[in-house]
Amino acid sequence: MGYLSSHQKPPLWRDERFLQALSQVVFLLLVLVGIGVLINNMINGLSRQGMTLGFGFFTQVSGFDVSETPIPYSRSSAYWEAFVVGLLNTLRVSFFGIILATLLGVVIGVARLSSNVLISGLAKVYVEIFRNLSLLVFLVFWYAGIFLKLPRVKDAIVVWDAVLLTNRGIGIPWGIPTETFRPFVYSLIGGAVLAVALALVLIWRGKQTGRMPLVWFWAFLVWLAVAVVSWWVLPDPLEWDFPYVKGLNLAGGRIFSPEFMALLSGLVVYTSAFIAEVVRAGILSVPKGQWEAARALGLSGFQSLRMVIFPQALRLIVPPLTSQYLNLTKNSSLAVAIGYPDLFYVSNTIINQSGRAVEMISLVMLVYLTFSLLTSLFMNWYNEKIRLVER
Repeated sequence: MGYLSSHQKPPLWRDERFLQALSQVVFLLLVLVGIGVLINNMINGLSRQGMTLGFGFFTQVSGFDVSETPIPYSRSSAYWEAFVVGLLNTLRVSFFGIILATLLGVVIGVARLSSNVLISGLAKVYVEIFRNLSLLVFLVFWYAGIFLKLPRVKDAIVVWDAVLLTNRGIGIPWGIPTETFRPFVYSLIGGAVLAVALALVLIWRGKQTGRMPLVWFWAFLVWLAVAVVSWWVLPDPLEWDFPYVKGLNLAGGRIFSPEFMALLSGLVVYTSAFIAEVVRAGILSVPKGQWEAARALGLSGFQSLRMVIFPQALRLIVPPLTSQYLNLTKNSSLAVAIGYPDLFYVSNTIINQSGRAVEMISLVMLVYLTFSLLTSLFMNWYNEKIRLVER
């Protein structure tokens, strides 16, 4: 019986599972060694310059101004306060950019499928032009060729006697809270609760009848009605402040800088072209039989799209749509090319003054990574929520 038993395990050097695990461990060790070598070289380079890693410099006085500050800030503020200003500016552009790009992208994507040749043709031209442009070049052109070419302040374009368009900024009316503003806010909250309750009732009713109404449209209409009634019942919750020309600048109202408007509108126009293609592809993925079935039920074209086609298309729209949201957020760092003080712009200024490139770049990467992970987490949750469950 000198032969090995059929149930005896082979030696480790011939065990396939052991060899696979060993190769993965070796690869991981090589990666860690490589990272360790890079970190060691970086620390040695910093030590030769008399520097060490750390964020103690964050409490030092910044000594520079930031053109747009959503929170109180001056050149006597600390570096960390300047960093927060840049972070908030990036969040502001990304948040409104995602909302506006989604709305415009959906409209353009649906328009590409229109039976009207003119509408579909214009939508196709829009998509093909902006999808094939370099975003950096487009932003520079958009800023220098559009917003900086607006009239000077003294020759401002006045729209509806309320909006001022100039190369120093765009001014719009803005509300200043009065004593009745707090009760007005409470009424808006009450209207929102009422709107949600109505939405739940409509959803339940739609499931009972098999014909889902425009749930969120009617809910929004109820909230809007409450807001309008509260506005008229309460004496002037907001006192409108209108923009006006003051010397060589604009004053009053709400003034949006040309840098902010150029970045926001440029990102919206550019990203909406990609979102439009995502929407179009998602709608085309739905079998034509679904259109025919919806029409057989007596649904109009809009009702078919809203209640039958679009809910099915969302399964394929949401994953690539997430990528476009992430791209928009990361592309906002191109604001440095047009002088908008976003996260990267402010961090670059801090690097130039403090020399702390490693710490600042690491922090910027961490922030963008956090943005991306949170966006992906939310979109994955939404995708899981809307997916069709097979029986």
